[in-house]
Amino acid sequence: MKRTKSVVISCAALLAACGILLGTTGCSQAERARYNLSQQADNFNCSRRITVINGITNDTILQVEGRCSIEADRDDNQLEIIIEYEQGKYKKNIIGLADNITYLVEDLEPSNVDPYHYEVNWNPKMWSFATPAIVD
Repeated sequence: MKRTKSVVISCAALLAACGILLGTTGCSQAERARYNLSQQADNFNCSRRITVINGITNDTILQVEGRCSIEADRDDNQLEIIIEYEQGKYKKNIIGLADNITYLVEDLEPSNVDPYHYEVNWNPKMWSFATPAIVD
């Protein structure tokens, strides 16, 4: 019983410390919203339209619409688009970028993200209760 109580107290103290640390990081509301919107898109929760345009001819080269995650790979000078086209099924498109190629990413629907929300995910397999602290 003492072991369970000490584990609960230790977990509560750890969560309180994490809450204080995360609450004092100094992020602006825009930075938190930006992060949360990016996370929503990377988890395929946002509908987007990605348009790739030739800047010389003003022609649309490619347009992708759906639940997409994008990453601009500056090392390889390319745009990587991952599309969820069915529940749990994905396709990857890679677009080579050049001086005359640009792209636009539009969110097609507003996302309701809370700029004050944060999430802590624990991996219980990483916890070791072999030597718990005993608190009376």
